[in-house]
Amino acid sequence: MTQSQMAPEVDRLVRRAQAGDVAARDALIAEHLPLIYNIIGRALHGHPDVDDVVQETMLRAVRGLGGLREADRFRSWLVAIAYRQIQLHLRARRTSRAQAVPAPPDVPDPGGDFAERTTAELVVADQRRELVEATRWLDDQDRRLLGLWWQEAAGELTRTELAAALDVPPKHAAVRVQRMKAQLEAARGVVHALRARPRCPGLMAQIKRWNGVAGPLWRKRLVRHVRDCPQCALGQHGLVAPEELLLGIAALPVPAAIAAGVVAKVSSVASHKLLAVAAVASVAVGGGIVYAVNYSPAPSAPPVAIAPPAVVRPSAPGAVARSRAAAPAASPTTRPAVVGLGVQRADIYVAPTGSDKNDGTIGQPLATVDKAAEVVRPGQTIALRGGVYDVSSEISISVNGTASKRITLSNYRDERPVLDAARLPDTDWAIEQTTAYWTVQGLEIRNAPSHALVCSACRDTVFRRLTLRNNTRAGMMLRDSGTVRNQVLDSDFTGSDGIGLGIQFGSGAGNVVRGNRFFGNKSSGLDLKFDSPVLVERNWSYDNGANGFVLTGDPASHRLRNNAAWDNGGHGFTDDAGPTSGLLLERNTAYRNRGSGFALPGGPATLRANVAVDNAEDQESLTQNSSAQGNSWQQAAWTSDRFRSTSPNTAEASRPTTGTLPRTTFLATNDPVGADMTTE
Repeated sequence: MTQSQMAPEVDRLVRRAQAGDVAARDALIAEHLPLIYNIIGRALHGHPDVDDVVQETMLRAVRGLGGLREADRFRSWLVAIAYRQIQLHLRARRTSRAQAVPAPPDVPDPGGDFAERTTAELVVADQRRELVEATRWLDDQDRRLLGLWWQEAAGELTRTELAAALDVPPKHAAVRVQRMKAQLEAARGVVHALRARPRCPGLMAQIKRWNGVAGPLWRKRLVRHVRDCPQCALGQHGLVAPEELLLGIAALPVPAAIAAGVVAKVSSVASHKLLAVAAVASVAVGGGIVYAVNYSPAPSAPPVAIAPPAVVRPSAPGAVARSRAAAPAASPTTRPAVVGLGVQRADIYVAPTGSDKNDGTIGQPLATVDKAAEVVRPGQTIALRGGVYDVSSEISISVNGTASKRITLSNYRDERPVLDAARLPDTDWAIEQTTAYWTVQGLEIRNAPSHALVCSACRDTVFRRLTLRNNTRAGMMLRDSGTVRNQVLDSDFTGSDGIGLGIQFGSGAGNVVRGNRFFGNKSSGLDLKFDSPVLVERNWSYDNGANGFVLTGDPASHRLRNNAAWDNGGHGFTDDAGPTSGLLLERNTAYRNRGSGFALPGGPATLRANVAVDNAEDQESLTQNSSAQGNSWQQAAWTSDRFRSTSPNTAEASRPTTGTLPRTTFLATNDPVGADMTTE
């Protein structure tokens, strides 16, 4: 039905609702809820508060309906209310961020990955995906306008209604739309250049220190490069107009929870029609679009026999509130204690009380890791004595070992070295490593104003028993092409303003992530944006503001076995809507996440013997050509009662002296299904 055909019916419903007809009022809400949800969802970039803003908008409309004098202006009036609520929400977020510790200008709110929360089930063509990814680069004002224009392009709003929402004449609205579209096209150019293979060498040099987050500072830099670079500019030819791409984009489906929430707030009388909106609000018309977030985390963190660092419960919207069992948890302020597992002797010693003028013996230790990394030679070992090292300049590690002469950087015996990077400028990483055949173990790296540890194109390097906590951008990142045969083992990544661990921006065979915990990070726990398969097994990701595990690449074909994701603000496991080709997930568990358990719409995946229970959205969301065998959602009567324990206290407690994951019965089953939570 067209808008002109709908108008008389809407007018009648408005008049009847104003006269006290509850059924007419509910029908009005049901009819317009998808429109408002789409406007707010697009404008707020999928922020977890979208549901609250939608509910508040509909509630204000119902309260103010009696004062609406012209029934034929209902749609324009309702859209204007939504637009004002978007403005108020964004203003409140800015105020809240200003009162907290200010984030660097190029780091957006990490809780807001719109695609993973609202359109994860839509599969998209390349240019459509690039278009929506480009919207991440828009500022708040343009994103608000995009939410309206998107609905106009889809035929859900007229230009007059759009102008009314902006409170400007239609001619002025046209100018603002054109400016927004120009910004969107510039951002599309950046996204297209970043996804090009091979990448422009000049662009690669530009993004060396980019953390992958779409922010205003990097937007200016990268737009300027793409505009002025002949190679990048060449790739902009042949891009389809955004209006044409939008024709194939489906509306966002309204979650049943929000429909029910609106019902509960508007009236005590249940409305089955409103609940039905969630099922019929969206039809996929040949593809939708997904945002892809590129965080560039720093390399992984190593503890030995570590008690988990202070648990930083995600303060970002979307964090999951949960009830704990009565049994007391381990104290969140317990200091990580490295007990044993350090090297017993070394060639070079470093101590907080040493001097870089010393000879590096145990009696005359050096003072900095930087100096030790400069003088070390293949086959040698660097031992760090216990204590806090004040890192005031970026540590660079570039000397290579060999297959027969590895270089080791380790804690000394049972001592606990802590690298505190709080004094670094936010342009520096705590450690930048470009090496082959290293072992880095038994360290804590904390308080970096950017990344803690970044290993670029590293080969045959092992990171184990590390602790990376309270770092601004991310804990650890392995990145760039040539990242080959590295292992991240038995480490804890926590308290980051971004992600815990990322493997991104490149390709390389043989990388392994095993025995790690990712928790209390404001974005996702483990974030793979890597074009080669990564083996991910026996890791736990919990209490993160966004997703537990993000599995992307071009294409993604990662292998996941025996991993668990619980109490995350987003999905347990997600491919960010692809593209994927051959993801394999065996015996993984997703429990009590705010999003879906397994959100894998990007391409065919194989899932065997996985468990998804008590997740707020779908337990699974897969493409039709995926293969699923023996999973909990394919079995009758699969509930959390099948778990031996639903209290995470033991899983989140201190690591044993071996440095392995703690012993637990949490989420363990007596069946060959789901993650095997026991430790060896």
